[in-house]
Amino acid sequence: MDKPLVVDSTAITLPQPREDEYVFLAGRPPMPEFIGFVSHFMAPGTSADFAALSREWRAANDRVRELEKTEAGFADNPPTLPLPEALRPLEIQLRAEPVFERSFCFVPNEIAMVELDRLVVFQKHINLGYVHQLLTGLGPTPSEEDIFRFCLPVGRPRVAARIGKSGPNGFVFMSPSNDLRFLEAVSLDPTQVQGPTPPGVACGVIGLVVGYTPNLFSAICAEGRLVLANGSHRAFALREAGVTHAPCLVHRVSRSEELPMLSDEVANNQDRYLKDPRPPVLKDYFDPQLRKVVSVPQRLRQVKVAFGVETIDVPAA
Repeated sequence: MDKPLVVDSTAITLPQPREDEYVFLAGRPPMPEFIGFVSHFMAPGTSADFAALSREWRAANDRVRELEKTEAGFADNPPTLPLPEALRPLEIQLRAEPVFERSFCFVPNEIAMVELDRLVVFQKHINLGYVHQLLTGLGPTPSEEDIFRFCLPVGRPRVAARIGKSGPNGFVFMSPSNDLRFLEAVSLDPTQVQGPTPPGVACGVIGLVVGYTPNLFSAICAEGRLVLANGSHRAFALREAGVTHAPCLVHRVSRSEELPMLSDEVANNQDRYLKDPRPPVLKDYFDPQLRKVVSVPQRLRQVKVAFGVETIDVPAA
């Protein structure tokens, strides 16, 4: 008789997820949010030193209060410079893409050169691993055209997403990009769809669209300030590379009621980003007194989509 299989559990080592270093902007979020973020990503078996984290937060908050006095008005009225004429053909090409008009038709916009340091920011952390990937792709000596395509990619291929079934009426999408999201549900005519032949004569097709946003480097111009709406990692990477100004899609907001079309975060916290004498700005990520570097396990974005079917007979009108 075969001997029973005995497994020594102490000899089993599971692979640990790879990690990236993140820069967390300290001092401005409430202390519980700062401590919660850092302690959440502690290595298994270790515990956070809450006293030390509290001291770090207070020191960063002291720095914030200092900047509110010495740099009051720093984010006010940053100039926007015209796009160099040599880049105008790229702007025309970008605006000709159907997805551009569909995505950015709600508020007047322009493509202009903006100063990176004075952009107001609301994203609290930056993935340095992703920044390294971006800098590698940009290269050591990028041209004006390279930087334009980096900030406002024209026809750039997207990161591939893995697609699988999650049941008879569901699908799951996974991607390393956290820009993956459900976009919309659409009704299509069968003539618009090419693919497998259905087991019958189709009278309609419902499409559940999952994908990526246009993902352009963009800012909201409101109340005399430029608030970075999208492209935080690219802005960080450019500044890391020594670039001070970059081409940006600038949304010109004329009234607060337009803000929810561009950013719920800004719309819901207008005093913080549009009224505060010294709001968080891009250069704060590089201030040693305001940045906390933590190791975070790499993650994948997962989007699940499911549908339901109900068939009943109802009286004819």
